[in-house]
Amino acid sequence: MNKTLKNLDQLDSALPLAETFSIVRDSFYAHKIRTLLTALGMVIGSASLILVVTIGLSGRQFVIDQIQSIGSNMIYAQYDGAEKRITQTQSDFLTISDLTAVEQQVNGIRAASPLIVLSERIPMGQGKERDVMIIGALQQYQIVRNLKVLAGRFFDDHDNLNRNKVAVITEGFAKKAFGGQSAAVGQRLKISGLSFTVIGTFKESVETFGQSEIATDSVIIPLNVARFFTPDDTVKQIFFTMNSMDMVPRATQEIKHILQLRHRPESVYSVSNLAELIKVAGKMANALTVVLLLVAAITLVVGGVGIMNIMLANVSQRIREIGIRKSVGATSEAIRMQFMMEAVMISITGGVIGSAIGLALPLSARLFTDYKIPISPLSVFVAIGVAAFVGVIFGTAPATRAAKMDPVLSLYHE
Repeated sequence: MNKTLKNLDQLDSALPLAETFSIVRDSFYAHKIRTLLTALGMVIGSASLILVVTIGLSGRQFVIDQIQSIGSNMIYAQYDGAEKRITQTQSDFLTISDLTAVEQQVNGIRAASPLIVLSERIPMGQGKERDVMIIGALQQYQIVRNLKVLAGRFFDDHDNLNRNKVAVITEGFAKKAFGGQSAAVGQRLKISGLSFTVIGTFKESVETFGQSEIATDSVIIPLNVARFFTPDDTVKQIFFTMNSMDMVPRATQEIKHILQLRHRPESVYSVSNLAELIKVAGKMANALTVVLLLVAAITLVVGGVGIMNIMLANVSQRIREIGIRKSVGATSEAIRMQFMMEAVMISITGGVIGSAIGLALPLSARLFTDYKIPISPLSVFVAIGVAAFVGVIFGTAPATRAAKMDPVLSLYHE
């Protein structure tokens, strides 16, 4: 008996909900244009929210990719001078032996190269000369700095060991001096009276606009050949690249410790990596995303206000309908549920359509560009959830107003 009464109670509670849904659906069909226009604000807001998240993720990924392209998992060390003392101290530059010591004591180093940097005025024929930066490095410098060979080849260990007078030059220098990439290969350059053969041209993976150690007009030659122009075995910088980014923070500290132990206590060395730059870029991207999310939130609120205004007008137009429903037994709670459901369904409909539009735009961009725009599935659920929440918040006032109407007065309303 008790079980039967319980089942009847469940059926009574289910029927009004099904009836309410049917009434809401019929109302939508009867006023399609009004419903779509009411949902338009939520469409724009939901699409904006997804696009904002996509823009934030894309911006973050783009910046990180650009930074990593400068030199994958790169660490660079250099001598910064000595601490201030009363008596003047002699310079304590880095040397090739420092590189060897680090490679022996630090695990996970994929490639490393010292750097000798010189400046030279090179004759270009017809009485013309050009100021060029000369960089002496090992073959591994190409790996460390992720350099792209455009024509010819990069020098190798054989060239370095045999002190072959070969050179690779930047893309810009090749165009200015020889008219192009392919035309530059095989040409001759004179550096301090020595004749070098250009065996290749290169460029950085990312445009650094002359802010890296590689200038627009740069020539890279084997390290052992660059020794012809230096009085000792000192180097300007030492570059390392690790097997993974997770190793970079630990290796940075270990390299600095090793270098400090190998030199005078007062000598100052900086050992840096791009990890901090990546963190800063990530924080900037997050800050931009938050600002754009606030703009999207305002759009959703405006859409919610629009829903509330339309629903209030809707209640005023349907006073007689409310009176008839109450006169045949509809409770105030059923009336409140009806109008609340209308508001929520309009919001969710707008959220679903807006989410579809927000996803369609980046997916379409993937078809026409090589860049894989990151998409967050979570943003879709958030957009629809926020839309439903906005519907509840801004549908409460119209639903409450409809539920409080007197059925007798409503029946006499024209």
